[in-house]
Amino acid sequence: MNIMEKQEVARLGHLLVTVFLSEFASFTATPVLPDITMEAICPAQDQCARAIFLSGFQQAVTGVGLVVMMPLIGNLSDVYGRKALLTLPMILSIIPFAILAFGRTTYFYYTYYVLRTITGMVSDGGIQCMALAYVADNTSEGKRASAIGILAGVGSAAFVCGTLAARFISTSHIFLVATVLAIVAAVYMRIFLKDTTTTTFKTEEATDENVPLLDSYRQDKTTDEVFKNAPSPKDIICFLNNTSLTFSLVASIAFLNSLAEGGEQAPFQYYLKARFHFNKDNFADIMLINNVGSTISQLLLMPTVAPFVGEEILLCIGLIAGFCNMFVNSIAWSIWVPYVASLFPILISFVKPAIQSIVSKQVGRNEQGTAQGCLSGLSSFGNIISPLIYSPLTALFLSDAAPLPYQGFSILCVGIAWLIAFIPGVVIIIMSRSKATIEGPRSPVAPP
Repeated sequence: MNIMEKQEVARLGHLLVTVFLSEFASFTATPVLPDITMEAICPAQDQCARAIFLSGFQQAVTGVGLVVMMPLIGNLSDVYGRKALLTLPMILSIIPFAILAFGRTTYFYYTYYVLRTITGMVSDGGIQCMALAYVADNTSEGKRASAIGILAGVGSAAFVCGTLAARFISTSHIFLVATVLAIVAAVYMRIFLKDTTTTTFKTEEATDENVPLLDSYRQDKTTDEVFKNAPSPKDIICFLNNTSLTFSLVASIAFLNSLAEGGEQAPFQYYLKARFHFNKDNFADIMLINNVGSTISQLLLMPTVAPFVGEEILLCIGLIAGFCNMFVNSIAWSIWVPYVASLFPILISFVKPAIQSIVSKQVGRNEQGTAQGCLSGLSSFGNIISPLIYSPLTALFLSDAAPLPYQGFSILCVGIAWLIAFIPGVVIIIMSRSKATIEGPRSPVAPP
């Protein structure tokens, strides 16, 4: 391993530690939120339409903010560096945890609700967006799928650790722990993470890998004009119009995947709470099984398999697994069924890294922030629409006024979104195989 490779490994190592600590903080608090919400809004109840609608409204408003903020953050990071733009979402993510660390009464909950909605417009997608751009900055195209898979695996490992912590830490201390971890993550990042900007790549030879798509629009812009003009609608439209058909297909899959993931969050949790009386510990157990499988898959399976079969195949496998997972849960006849269905995320975990890897290969290195930001913004449309569909649908089919005796109907609809996404996934496979036939067979690349 030469000096440059060692420097890249060191940079990625510090990034992985930063992401792990930040995600650890977030996921420690996740399993207890349904119980906190119910106690603050509808105490001593297992069903509460108001809690479902409030969660859905928060998700939709946050999604609107992400649509605007992610392209902006990604664009600015291409000029000012990943570290500077990563600092903002990491600091903002501390605030909601600190509120619930002070108290969890109705007053504190609504304060948390408002601030979480506002800060989530930056922190929910900003950390992941900047991390992906940073990985693309520091890896070659051939190693990128494996590196992004490892990044996703570290996130899943953080989920496992956070869920275990939530399982054994009392509710009164969970948010204090989350606050401390979020602060440590931000401090670690500021001290150890080395910044990268587009100037890092100015000395590189212009190749297909780093030819920018927006040069015709950026050539007359100075750094001082970036805040004024970036990202203008003209820039974003130009970016989307000049990308390949593959990018457009992946963007549609990202939207449908986000739509499904939105239904898999609050609506699915409230479905399990109403049908099987799940509590904090049950949710923690389910999440633990999910993410142990995802961690193993992303850290070991994907980096090993992706160079040989390609991200496109793994993407389609994950989409079909997502549909199967929701279908089985929608007809769950016993409390053990959701636990068994929690093994499906071993395959579902391929979806996001595959999407991100495919997108990263469609643009140059000095536009990774813009590309990932645009993808996050487009995906956020799913977060806006998802609660508008699944929240009222879940509330309806869990109520006594349900048109059908099928409590899991809304969960089945979540799976259908993944099934529809499978269609453009197949088109991408056909296109990639056609291209491979012309250019020659894929050469296996050893993971980093």
